[in-house]
Amino acid sequence: MNNSVFRNKIYPLLQTAYRWYSKTPEYFLEVAYQAALKIKAIEDEHFHGNKIAPSTASYSSSVMNYFQADLQKQLQIIEIRLKIFNTSRTFLPVSPTKTVDQESEETDKINLILERLRFIDEVTSKYIEDDQVIYADKLVAKNKGSTSLSSITNKPKIKEKKQLPSTRQQPENRSKANTTGVLPRSIFNTINRLQVELDPNAEQDVVQKFRKSQQRTIISVRFILLLIVVPILTHQLSKAFFVGPLVDKFQLLERLHNSEEVAFFLNYEMEEEALNELHKFEEKVRFENLINESNPLSKEQIKIKIQAEAKHLAERYKKNSDNALKNVFADILSVIAFVWLLVISKRDIAVLKEFVDNIVYGLSDSAKAFIIILFTDVFVGFHSPHGWEVILEGVSRHWGLPANHEFIFLFIATFPVVLDTIFKYWIFRYLNRISPSAVATYRNMNE
Repeated sequence: MNNSVFRNKIYPLLQTAYRWYSKTPEYFLEVAYQAALKIKAIEDEHFHGNKIAPSTASYSSSVMNYFQADLQKQLQIIEIRLKIFNTSRTFLPVSPTKTVDQESEETDKINLILERLRFIDEVTSKYIEDDQVIYADKLVAKNKGSTSLSSITNKPKIKEKKQLPSTRQQPENRSKANTTGVLPRSIFNTINRLQVELDPNAEQDVVQKFRKSQQRTIISVRFILLLIVVPILTHQLSKAFFVGPLVDKFQLLERLHNSEEVAFFLNYEMEEEALNELHKFEEKVRFENLINESNPLSKEQIKIKIQAEAKHLAERYKKNSDNALKNVFADILSVIAFVWLLVISKRDIAVLKEFVDNIVYGLSDSAKAFIIILFTDVFVGFHSPHGWEVILEGVSRHWGLPANHEFIFLFIATFPVVLDTIFKYWIFRYLNRISPSAVATYRNMNE
């Protein structure tokens, strides 16, 4: 019985596992080969068969970031899969004596493997040997101490050139307009502008630049909307379908176990607000009863109305307390969704950064100064403490926390000062170097 079970069930599983293991090197080599084909396709389609680098095509920085991210991803896939390919081949058992047909098939398989390895070497060699390609440097830094792509494919290692921090490699072809010469730069700029205008392909270049700018704008606006909509939807959906039912169920179980006393208020401030409302309602009822001479209420009727209002207030504040607890967990999920969106959208962040830079640095000096003054007056100006106080109290009420006025005053006394220091450092360190005229306009308007 045991032999039949082994023969009918276990032995076929072992055969299947062995066949899968014997084909593991071919599978990982195929994955590395497909990654090399993707790199080659990008080179042929977008870089005229040349390597993926800013020097071989006239793309914007956001588009180059997109292509270079794909290049880095495919190079990492090739490196990891070739490592697994070589490792798995070393553990394969030696096959028994084969027939002529099996040997011919094995020879064809080896030739195919060698051909694919040569193709992978041809595609990846230009990115490993060229010290100017940042992706090869990133891969070497990330996988420091591991075998590089060239060593995996049995190629000799190429020594990396060390560059001194103080000396950066300058481009070989420098424009005459960027060098100091006998003639003024404006003359060379005029000549270059005339060359562009007389170029028959100038219209195509303009259209291509416009399409790139349009694509960058669409990507940026879509990403901004995602950053706003995704956390809001996560908060609302999780609160309605996940967090809300869990909190309600927990509150119901707590009421069943503690039937003697039910907590209607999450903190003492809610209780004070409820007592003030009940006191105002009681005064209002008594005042209306005093001026109503035709049909005055008795003391018992007044007491019944006050009790009904007290129950109504207790239920309302109980719902507010439960809602505050739901907001805490829903906000945590919203923050997780927001961070996850930032992690998976590195390309979109690079495009958005370029989009914002083009908008901000494309404004006039007066517009830049106006935005700076508006920002500083709102967040770090004379009237900003009142706004920060309202924001912090609203956040405390949203989470059901008592408003700690000492913490609020300490926050107002420190955070706007730190923010103002950072903002002034940004003006001094970056804006003053990029647009000194905007800084001068800002100082004149601020005075």
